[in-house]
Amino acid sequence: MNLFAYDFMQRALVGVLITGLAAPALGIYLVQRRMALIGDGIGHVALTGVGLGLLTQRSPVLSAVVVAAIGALAVELIRERGKASGDIALALLFYGGLSGGVFLVAASHTNANLMGYLFGSPLTTSPADLVVMAVLGGVVLAVALVLRPWLFAICQDEEYARVAGIPVRALNLALATMTAVTVTVAMRAVGLLLVSALMVVPVATAQLVTRGFRSTMYLAMALGVAAAGLGLSVAAQFDTAPGATIVLLALGLFAVLAVAVTVWRRVRRPGSLQLSESEPPDVVLAER
Repeated sequence: MNLFAYDFMQRALVGVLITGLAAPALGIYLVQRRMALIGDGIGHVALTGVGLGLLTQRSPVLSAVVVAAIGALAVELIRERGKASGDIALALLFYGGLSGGVFLVAASHTNANLMGYLFGSPLTTSPADLVVMAVLGGVVLAVALVLRPWLFAICQDEEYARVAGIPVRALNLALATMTAVTVTVAMRAVGLLLVSALMVVPVATAQLVTRGFRSTMYLAMALGVAAAGLGLSVAAQFDTAPGATIVLLALGLFAVLAVAVTVWRRVRRPGSLQLSESEPPDVVLAER
């Protein structure tokens, strides 16, 4: 019997596909800025939002969006003003968000499944959850695609972008907010602790075979959708954890492609496997 004939599986599939599309579209900017781990930090802050929602008997998803956005904006302002280094700001997010979330969930005295928020539970996606994911995912995609030239500029060189008249602060705050929204969108699909992987791994995979920013972005989005859809199918077939299966499949795609690219380069250019220090593998060189 085809499991995707059931309504809950169809909702789960649509939800993970939205996540697989939106997460890499936003994640490429974080990779470009060497902020790949910020998704983890904001994911921990979003857990505090979940706990606040449960404590106040409000929607955990909406409260997670608000709290995660506030946390992301705070980190961006701290980074901009130089009050603390980026790793310290992320540490504050990690520890404060996780401890605050656990504390509030315990204080709410509910029977909420915390594991579902931490590691994803797409099979429990409700119609209301799907509407929220679709709306928020659409907003993330719109910002990532429409503002691509300006976001690319600030990711490459903030000072040059500022001199060129680009509203750097507004774009930085918009990027931070969209990161928080992306984390919340992915909360149901892969969980708050695994969302960063879906934002980063497809981008890293795409960078193995592309050089332009635009081509990397589109390929990363395609890989994210493929990993999400295939991961859910494998999880349904073998009764494994959907979020973990999606991430492991994304990592598997990266490993296979990395080996294939290495072999291809060895065949074409024997003895030239060492990378130039001026072109690290995690940097997209041009927006084309």
